[in-house]
Amino acid sequence: MGSIADIYADLETDVSEEEFREAVEEKVEQMGGLADEETAAMLLAHELNEGEVETIADIEPGMDEVKFIAKVMAIGDLKTFERDGEDEDGRVINVEAADETASVRLAFWDGQAVDIDDGMLSVGDVLRVKGRPKDGYNGLEVSVDKAEQDDDATIDVEPGDGSTVDALTMGQSDVTLRGLVLDTDSVRTFDRDDGSEGKVSNLTLGDETGRVRVTMWDDRADRATEIEAGTAVEVVDGYVRERDGALELHVGDDGAVDEIDEAVDFQPDADPIDGVELDQTVDIAGVVRSADPVRTFDRDDGSEGQVRNIRIQDATGDIRVALWGEKADKDIQPGDEVLAADVEIQDGWQDDLEASASWNSTIVVLGDGTGPAPTPEEQADDQHAGLSSFGDGEDSGGSDTGADSAAAAGADGTSTADGGTQAAEQVEFTGTVVQTGDPVVLDDGEQTMSVETGERVQLGQEVTVRGVVEDGRLDADDVF
Repeated sequence: MGSIADIYADLETDVSEEEFREAVEEKVEQMGGLADEETAAMLLAHELNEGEVETIADIEPGMDEVKFIAKVMAIGDLKTFERDGEDEDGRVINVEAADETASVRLAFWDGQAVDIDDGMLSVGDVLRVKGRPKDGYNGLEVSVDKAEQDDDATIDVEPGDGSTVDALTMGQSDVTLRGLVLDTDSVRTFDRDDGSEGKVSNLTLGDETGRVRVTMWDDRADRATEIEAGTAVEVVDGYVRERDGALELHVGDDGAVDEIDEAVDFQPDADPIDGVELDQTVDIAGVVRSADPVRTFDRDDGSEGQVRNIRIQDATGDIRVALWGEKADKDIQPGDEVLAADVEIQDGWQDDLEASASWNSTIVVLGDGTGPAPTPEEQADDQHAGLSSFGDGEDSGGSDTGADSAAAAGADGTSTADGGTQAAEQVEFTGTVVQTGDPVVLDDGEQTMSVETGERVQLGQEVTVRGVVEDGRLDADDVF
């Protein structure tokens, strides 16, 4: 066991060595000779270190008190407020601090707040902090009891200013980032522990170096409904956090998301379609070869979900992409250039791979109808590849039967015994036109049918066709 001096040297405490030695003597007397000075010193060291955490990421709101070191990333404005039953106003100033693992908001009160406002603290200073953690409006917050500068400690994070997506690092605060809005989500509400209601929304931002999810809180959350995809914006006073292994840029009451009048370049870094594998989460981009109508379904909990399938092709291959929930409503047409980011590769129809775009995926239309149009043969192949599978929930997948396995009605209005079509047999099919050209594609709400006909039809028109089905297509003799 080391000497009392060695034990004290290993402590990170604001207690002087003289005070520590006096406390050791008192501890020996309290224990009635059951412990010598070194044992008493070890017990005191344990008591003094209680509540000390290695990193900010180790702090939890339920802790009574924590001690940690952090670098000052940004300093807010001094605010005054009325205290109940007191004549003198209270004062508070918020300081954003961080280490290599996370960021935290420090709340300094009254005299400390005034000192900071007078210039006693600067961005870049490293502090040893003792305080009480809690859940604040913008996440973790520590009400500071005591803070001292430590000129010898080093923390490898830097305040962000005019950053790019690839330069964002965990713990950054006061971040300014310009980018192109790629996608937006709806505003969601939630109840806080104190009974108040909070709001949150997301948008996806991209620049020439990559893309990042931006989370906006409370008064800033409505910006997701005010900004359209394709708009250039500047995020001001953002702070970086981690979620599910990825960095996010957060915007609270002190931040802003402002539209700007300048061009921002974004080039997707997509994975080749022919290289995707089952259970991967990937980014794919290419031209839309086909787009099915939106389908609705009932979940196990009684709610209604929706899904829409599109097929994307790049230089290496093509794949069906299932758009779930609100993403099914996106205006995507054949010929559009599309980025499907953070999509999960799943088993699809007939053991083919398909990509599932759920709530945390991003679907971006990069160009409207600028891609090469699919050939008639490709269009037919896409329609025959089947419709998207319905799951029990928005994020699940399965397989619909598709046109090839759907029962084709016979000339007398009945279905064939095996549920498939028979070559050289007259059949009749009624459906809505979902694709014009060669072939025409009809959808009756349960299946699609590719039809060869010289008759002119319009999208959305309901028609009945009669003819012979061969090789998966109906050669229409009659269209009415």
